[in-house]
Amino acid sequence: MPLDPSYNDLNRASTERIKKLAASLTDEEMQTRVGEHWTVAIALAHLAWWDRRVMYVLDRTAQDGKLFIPEIDIFVNDLSLPLWAAIPPREAARIAIETSADLDARLEIYSPNLLEEIYNYNKRWVVRALHRNEHLDEVDAALKNK
Repeated sequence: MPLDPSYNDLNRASTERIKKLAASLTDEEMQTRVGEHWTVAIALAHLAWWDRRVMYVLDRTAQDGKLFIPEIDIFVNDLSLPLWAAIPPREAARIAIETSADLDARLEIYSPNLLEEIYNYNKRWVVRALHRNEHLDEVDAALKNK
């Protein structure tokens, strides 16, 4: 069955809906909770992230000349960068500290059998220091070269 070209109209209408919503809200309203963990702003950021993912798929499919099915870990950094850049620096630090501490605590009490399965698949998911230290080393080097 061929693709119905009305998807273009539906996409444009949803983009306009986002524009109108964003233009009509105050900063305070953007912090309105949407469900247990989300806010309006988070929902919008979520939409942006997934739209950027589709753009990446489109770019790579065009480049490869065939359907590109991405593995999320490979391109998530590039797609998320503009969103991460919008986070105030002190907040980024706070989030990194809290998240790493929370993860460390969870790993310490996690089911040993399941943890071993995870480790056998990807040790970096369990030994988080491997990943963290790579980037902290890069940060240290950048600060020294400043």
